Amino acid sequence: MVDTIKTIVIDIPPAPMRRFGLIVIGDEILSGRRQDKHLSKLIELLSERGLSLSWARYVADDPEQITATLKDSFASGDVVFSTGGIGATPDDHTRQCAALALGTKTELHPTARELIAGRIQSMAEGDPIRADLNTPENQHRFKMGKFPIGSDVIPNPYNQIPGFLIKEHYFLPGFPVMAAPMMAWCLDTFYKDLFHLENWAEQSFIVPKGVESTLTPLMEHIEANFPGVKVFSLPSVGDASKSGVFADRHIELGIKGNANLLESAWIALRAGTQSLGYEIHDLS
Repeated sequence: MVDTIKTIVIDIPPAPMRRFGLIVIGDEILSGRRQDKHLSKLIELLSERGLSLSWARYVADDPEQITATLKDSFASGDVVFSTGGIGATPDDHTRQCAALALGTKTELHPTARELIAGRIQSMAEGDPIRADLNTPENQHRFKMGKFPIGSDVIPNPYNQIPGFLIKEHYFLPGFPVMAAPMMAWCLDTFYKDLFHLENWAEQSFIVPKGVESTLTPLMEHIEANFPGVKVFSLPSVGDASKSGVFADRHIELGIKGNANLLESAWIALRAGTQSLGYEIHDLS
């Protein structure tokens, strides 16, 4: 059993803030047989570190789709997490597609081989037949350690079968119980210098019976006059099961950005909304 994993050093481009993306691969997600949990978990992990998710894509277990998506994401310069498709069954294509997208091939990574061999030995529980690394079944398991040339391993604390990283892309299992701690490890290992660089904040209020087309000029005015502040609008048709302003049509109107920039924009947004004849209901 391998107890340690070598220290990995990769070149991280300096600030300004990096964009983080997520690719979720799997027919079972697109068909609805399983519900995706990676998106909400990555958002949570990034938020805890003062970071945010810029984009997410869902891709079928289709080699052409996966390869095309990875070509785009490798070219983007973004930090990308990819989940699913790194097993050893016929519908697992991610490892090979990543290699194709990079114009290279896969090879059995030596550290991955050690980790997989250790897993095989521990699961054998002293049975010499099950522990024989040369059996067809165990040789097949080593396919999970074939990564694009130039990759390094991502430790998997759940069952020791590693993921892999290359060019700031982090390839993880489709199982959330494995992927979540591996995401956290990647962030804490490679991007700690980006944590909480911005004092990010968000404020909003409810505009009963608000009309987006009426509010849009105000939103544009706020963004033009307060650089670094983003205005958002979340319309709702209402929910009869709720009470008060949430029961009827309304808009949640707000701003987000560096907390040091928000106060004046917040005052202007509220005053502008009221000048249009709307009431404001603050969120508790």
